[in-house]
Amino acid sequence: MRRTAVKNDERITLATFLQPAAYLTPFMLGILIFTVYPFINVVLISFREDYKVLSREFSGYGLGNYARVFADPTFINALKNTAIFVAAVVPAATVISLLIAVLLNSKIKLQGLFQTAFFMPMVTSVTAVGLVWRWLFNFDYGLINYLLSLFDIGAINWLNDPRYAIYSLIIYGTWSMLPFTIIILLAGLQNINPQFDVAAKADGASPLDIFFRITVPLLAPTIGLVIIVNMISASKVFMELFPLFGGKPGPAYSLYTVIYYMYEQFYVKWRLGPAAASAMILFLIVLVFTLIQLLLQRKWKNY
Repeated sequence: MRRTAVKNDERITLATFLQPAAYLTPFMLGILIFTVYPFINVVLISFREDYKVLSREFSGYGLGNYARVFADPTFINALKNTAIFVAAVVPAATVISLLIAVLLNSKIKLQGLFQTAFFMPMVTSVTAVGLVWRWLFNFDYGLINYLLSLFDIGAINWLNDPRYAIYSLIIYGTWSMLPFTIIILLAGLQNINPQFDVAAKADGASPLDIFFRITVPLLAPTIGLVIIVNMISASKVFMELFPLFGGKPGPAYSLYTVIYYMYEQFYVKWRLGPAAASAMILFLIVLVFTLIQLLLQRKWKNY
C-alpha cells in the first residue's frame, strides 16, 4: 500500500508539469527569440539571391552567395588568417595555462595574489588592454622591442609590417585567452583526488611522471573542454583587431578574419547575402572540428 501511494505521488500530472514549465518559459523564450530565430534567419538569407536589406526582397533561392564568397580572394585570405590564428593560439594558450594552473594549484607563497593577477584580464576592458598591447608593440619605444634589443635583435615593426602583424595578433590573442583557460583547468586540478599523487610518490614516481601519467590523463576531459571552447572563441577573432590596428584588418588590409569579413560585408557594403553565407561557412567548419574533437576526446578517457 505504501509503495502504491509513493508511485501515485510521483505520477506526472498537468499541475506538476506546468510549474517547472512556467519557470523555464522566460528562458526558453529568450533562446527562441535571440538564438534560434536569428540562426534560422541567417540560414535562409544565405540562400537568398540578391537580397535587399531594407525591402527584404530577393530574386530567389540558390547557392549564388556561397559561390560569390568562395570566389572572393579576401574571404579566402580571411579563412587562412583565421585558421593560422586558431592553430597557433589554442595550443599555446592551453599549454601555458596548464603550466600556470599547476603552479597556482601548488602551495606557494602569495598564492592568492598570483591568482588575482592572472584573473584580472577577465574583468578588464578589451579595448583598454588592446591599447596597452599596442604600446607594447610600438616600433620606436615599445617594451617588446626594447627587450629584444637586450639580445641584440633588431626592432620589429609588429603593427605596420604585414609579415609580422599576424604574430602580434597571435601573441595578444594567446594572452587574452589565458585567464578563462586557467580558471577552468585550475578547477579541474582541484577536483583530482590528491591520494593519486600520494600513492605515486610512495612508489617513487618523479614529479614529471606524476604530471604526465596521472595529472594529464585525469585532466583530459577538462583539457578537451577548454580546447573546444577556445577553438570556437578563437575562430571568432574580431575585437582584437580594433585596438591593435586602429579598426582596420591589419596593415595594408592583410589581416582579414572571417568575422571581420562578415562585418565589412554587412555594415560597410550592405551585402547581407554574402555576410550570411560566410557566417554559415564558418559555422560548419567549427561544427565539423568540434565533432572531431568530441570523438577524439572519448579515447582520452582511460579511467
